[in-house]
Amino acid sequence: MFDNKHSITMLFNANKVYDRQIIEGIGNYLQSSKVDWDLYLEEDFMARLDHLDEWSGDGIIADYDNPEIQVALQKANVPVVGVGGSYRNPEDYPDVPYVATDNFELVNAAFQHLRQKGIQRFAFYGAPVDEHHRWAQERENAMLELTAKEGYECYVYRGHPVRPETWQYTIKRLADWLKSLPTPIGIVAVTDARARHLLQVCDHIGMLIPDRMSVIGIDDDEIARFLSRVSLSSVKQGCLEMGYQSARLLHKMLDGHKSPKRPILVPPERVAERQSTDYKAIADPHVMQAMHFIRQNACRGIKVDQVLDYVGVSRSNLENRFKDERGHSIHTEIHNEKLQRACKMLRESDESTSQVAKICGYPSLQYMYAVFKKHYKKTPIEYRESCKPSPVEIELDMVRAAE
Repeated sequence: MFDNKHSITMLFNANKVYDRQIIEGIGNYLQSSKVDWDLYLEEDFMARLDHLDEWSGDGIIADYDNPEIQVALQKANVPVVGVGGSYRNPEDYPDVPYVATDNFELVNAAFQHLRQKGIQRFAFYGAPVDEHHRWAQERENAMLELTAKEGYECYVYRGHPVRPETWQYTIKRLADWLKSLPTPIGIVAVTDARARHLLQVCDHIGMLIPDRMSVIGIDDDEIARFLSRVSLSSVKQGCLEMGYQSARLLHKMLDGHKSPKRPILVPPERVAERQSTDYKAIADPHVMQAMHFIRQNACRGIKVDQVLDYVGVSRSNLENRFKDERGHSIHTEIHNEKLQRACKMLRESDESTSQVAKICGYPSLQYMYAVFKKHYKKTPIEYRESCKPSPVEIELDMVRAAE
């Protein structure tokens, strides 16, 4: 390990979850190893290239998706590790040690998730060609390759750059594209930000999600997730691992080891499944409408009568349709939606059980306790504890991270 402190600069524009998590991954490596680094990062977390040639540090970890940063570091006289997207063509990689998110596998994870839902039509909402966003083109090409291999047609729309002065035009054109698509269909968006465009427009034009259009993004960005009424499914990139591996690689280089000749590809971490891809093949349009209303309003304490008013048919008619399509009553569907939401919050959040009961539309905490006892033979607290990883699993994860 190091005998002396090293000064390291990080060149990232951390206004996205991707950059922030890479920086966090670098921090994870520092905390789990014995390196003695003095890290330099701008106070506003933005990359500054002015006078970079005058910087007298020992190493650099930089965002190589940014062409300006690549150019600025061409004559760097210290070890540099690039972080960015992967490329199908090996010649497209920069001539520095490189850690990449695997763009092909990100799209493959999204595509396979939609296929597992039984979806047979596919589309891709990408981004205009831009040298700053070469990863977007890589993801589009991956989607086309994957769908062609499986014998599917893929409808592609790149849309327009997002600017305040052209926003309304951009949204109208996106609406035109969505209306032209056959349904039901699964759409992979190049990022969560673009996936949010789809959710907004679908809500505006009355397109049912996920019954007519299932949408999945890439990034698992909390900001995008909370800005839509329908929660967004997304592929979570292995950004923490990318940051960890980039710091580990620089550590080895500073310690005199040779840099690897091939880029290190980091696969996606997981698919975070939420409402936007909760697709179930439903043929009956009235049941489809009811399901859409229940998903959006179950936790607001709705009753069966409100579902009937929304769909506009008699109770006996809709109940019979529900039993044919879903195998249970409308009331049971509302109950199941609330219970699934409560389980998800208990597994994935630190909210108190009383707050979970309130958010999920239960009349009281005692009522939610009775529901959990009936379904799981456990209290909500016991359910939450049973979902936590065991000490052995935690230790194994720590060992894998250190390898």
